[in-house]
Amino acid sequence: MITFFYRTGSKAQPMSNSSSISHFLLLALADTRQLQLLHFCLFLGISLAALLGNGLIISAVACGHHLHTPMFFFLLNLALSDLGSICTTVPKAMHNSLWDTSTISYTGCAAQLFFFLFYITAEYSLLTIMCYDRYVSICKPLHYGTLLGSRACAHMAAAAWASAFLNALMHTANTFSLPLCHGNALGQFFCEIPQILKLSCSKSYLRELGLLAVSICLSFGCFVFIVFSYVQIFRAVLKIPSEQGRHKAFSTCLPHLAVVSLFISTGVFSYMKPPSISSPSLELALSVLYSVVPPALNPLIYSLRNQELKAAVWTLMTGWFQEH
Repeated sequence: MITFFYRTGSKAQPMSNSSSISHFLLLALADTRQLQLLHFCLFLGISLAALLGNGLIISAVACGHHLHTPMFFFLLNLALSDLGSICTTVPKAMHNSLWDTSTISYTGCAAQLFFFLFYITAEYSLLTIMCYDRYVSICKPLHYGTLLGSRACAHMAAAAWASAFLNALMHTANTFSLPLCHGNALGQFFCEIPQILKLSCSKSYLRELGLLAVSICLSFGCFVFIVFSYVQIFRAVLKIPSEQGRHKAFSTCLPHLAVVSLFISTGVFSYMKPPSISSPSLELALSVLYSVVPPALNPLIYSLRNQELKAAVWTLMTGWFQEH
């Protein structure tokens, strides 16, 4: 029988096998009470900004009939994935900071991992689809209505959400089927696959590494598609004779490119950085950067450059204030 230890408070207690784990210990955001409350306030501000920004985008696109176009339809889906993503990780971190605890139940950890993977995968898929939308709009404008009709857009969005669900289900089921014998302390403020794999005590984790390799290859394929599409987009934009036409084309592409760059760069650096510069504080900062910051910044990035969206949000807000 395999014996290992887990922490309860400051004490360690032996556990016989992985089936005895009732909870995991998440990485504390801070050691002192003052810093814990500061992190709580910081996370509260970020989450409220994300909820407000993405909520306004969803409401503006849903209520503004002139925004019922493929670009804004996919933006609405992106806002939904951003809302889901930040609501998966931040509330538990805020709860732990406020109540000076670091525990999460076994089922809670599994649910958090599933929904985090679900929303992150959906977001990446939607960003890839939105890149295709911009490519068709600028490089093949005469075929835009054919290639991106309402039915085609619905099918692509459904494919993004369905593939995200299957990916999350597959990784979550495989990860939590592993026997764990190296304690229950996770070096992260939320549940993620690499931290759980560190607790595994058998070669079974190689199966999950294989699945991760497949997912990475698919993600790299999407990345190559995005880069290729933007090369074609910029070549087409630079051929537009009028400066006003070029500006309008860039104004629809740059917000998407900024969001893609933020999403990919923070995630890649978090997982691909050299081990020599790794530290708990850096790990924590990077995890916040790629899991919490993008959902809050995405609405701001899109609304700053898109005049139609900005006007729709302003109309929505002024109408609400007039009613109340």
